[in-house]
Amino acid sequence: MNHRHTSHSVYPDGFYADDGRDFAVRLLLGYCASGGADVGEVLTTIAGCRDDHDEEWSNAWLALGRRLVAAADGSSRSGHRVSAASAYLRAANYLSQAFDGLDGIADDAQRMPVFAEHRAAWEKFLDHGDFDVARLSIPYEGSTLPGWYLTPTHGHTGATLVVINGSDGSVSALWSAAAFGALARGYGVVLYDGPGQQSMLFERGIGFRPDWEAVQTPVTDHVLTLPGVNPNRLALYGISQAGYWVPRSLAFDHRYAAAIADPGVVDVAASWTKHLPKHLTDLLHAGKAQAFNRDLAMGLKLSPATRRMWDWRARPYRAADPDATDFDTVTAVGEYRITPDLAASITTPLLITDPDDEQFWPGQSDELAARCADGLATVVRFTTAEGASWHCQPMARSLTDERMFDWLDDQLSPPPSGP
Repeated sequence: MNHRHTSHSVYPDGFYADDGRDFAVRLLLGYCASGGADVGEVLTTIAGCRDDHDEEWSNAWLALGRRLVAAADGSSRSGHRVSAASAYLRAANYLSQAFDGLDGIADDAQRMPVFAEHRAAWEKFLDHGDFDVARLSIPYEGSTLPGWYLTPTHGHTGATLVVINGSDGSVSALWSAAAFGALARGYGVVLYDGPGQQSMLFERGIGFRPDWEAVQTPVTDHVLTLPGVNPNRLALYGISQAGYWVPRSLAFDHRYAAAIADPGVVDVAASWTKHLPKHLTDLLHAGKAQAFNRDLAMGLKLSPATRRMWDWRARPYRAADPDATDFDTVTAVGEYRITPDLAASITTPLLITDPDDEQFWPGQSDELAARCADGLATVVRFTTAEGASWHCQPMARSLTDERMFDWLDDQLSPPPSGP
């Protein structure tokens, strides 16, 4: 083994100088606990990816994902179901990384076939997994939302976890975020693409909406028709920006026995505005759209990478109006808030994660808990010393599963029988 260069401080020091790329690596390594990635595959892939070479980054994950799909196809043809499922799942996550990496450097004609490869790998994983699966078409505003209902082959307890994705995560990432842990504990799991998420955005051009109760209510209606679902043991989980959509939904839909916000979010726009210089914030608050757009454009012109990131984050908000300006976009994001009145309408026990070094919404987990009725919300801290810092504890998902499912089990336990 070559020991000429070693680092024992990669956890605090990071894998890349670029925060986005560093976080992507942490997420992938976190998937390893649930079979969503393999450590060696991740580390050897990033070893060949230089900083600031975006196409090189995307191509590396694309090549790895395609290689694993080919291997999985071979395992499947030979009847090796477990091996096929394993490779398909990892491939789905790597292909998703390749797809994300193309944003801003390739048009949809190049990107969308990669998205299709990602989703095909995900579907093949479901077909080979050690669980039962039903594809869902959830009625929604004259159309449908795509979804999946996964249940343990044996030992289904009737408890069901409905999962809301964040702003940009893939459906295969939700396997590691919640589905794997839920199935292992006898829960059924419902996953779906909502407005602005994955296929709804990329294939249908449907963007986010702040009134997520208009989404979650029909989802809940449909979930309650599924076989094996106990209406008294229904739970809701949301990751990343769904830390806003969960409490927003709970303020209107009181059919959930327990819910988890990972983490808590009361003001989505804070993750946008905290990076703006004061003069831009002043222009925004003063409603001076023309000056705001002009000065922001000048600043972003100096950093193409930041411009790409900005446009990527804006895309789900602009789906309904591609001509929306930057001022329009930030103003729209400002509607995504959990006011004290909304929080006061929540009656569902709520677990809220709160990691050290939260990058996007620091302090908002405590704010959400404080706005809920006394005793309704429980904040669970995750620390650097536990290897559980940063947004959604990316490298501590086993620990996260243990804490949130132990709490859920207690909340969903049948009441004790009388004497």
